[in-house]
Amino acid sequence: MRSNRRHLAGLVVGVLILGGLVGCEGADLTSLQAHLDTLRHKPQGQIASLPEVPRYRSASYDQASRRSPFVAEHAEEPKLVETAPLPDADRPRQPLEAFELDSLSLVGTLAVGKTLSGLVAAPDGRVHRLFQGDYLGRDYGRIVSVEPRGLALVETVRDPAGGWTERRQHLEMAKQESDGSSRRQQ
Repeated sequence: MRSNRRHLAGLVVGVLILGGLVGCEGADLTSLQAHLDTLRHKPQGQIASLPEVPRYRSASYDQASRRSPFVAEHAEEPKLVETAPLPDADRPRQPLEAFELDSLSLVGTLAVGKTLSGLVAAPDGRVHRLFQGDYLGRDYGRIVSVEPRGLALVETVRDPAGGWTERRQHLEMAKQESDGSSRRQQ
């Protein structure tokens, strides 16, 4: 029963659509077309006139003889001057070369006969005994003299031109405070 109703409803819709299409076929559209043509030839409203075009003023470029900011300068390449000997890459590294010089502190000096040595505390808590010629710090620092209250050393570092240069450093013993504590001197 339901399928008959659906079939009947579909048939009715089809007949209505077909009837609507047949009704449009015989309509007189010439009068409608004529009316639209008259409307197109007489537009309503005002169209504003175009604005005045601004005058173009050319600017002269008088910087043509100067260097372009978009092109790299051809600077003369610096010559590498080796002012210090190269660090010995084949030399076995000493334990204190694993630490920055700032993290090391001189806690004392020893004199055995005429030979002075320095006692340096590392950040790992160990105290190392160093002599003249030993190395410490990450910048190839070599001890050039052991003094009663400090170590004088020379570090070999890269300079801005890419060469090697020597830099003098001093590792001093911390000064005693009045309360008995020690303070490292910067």
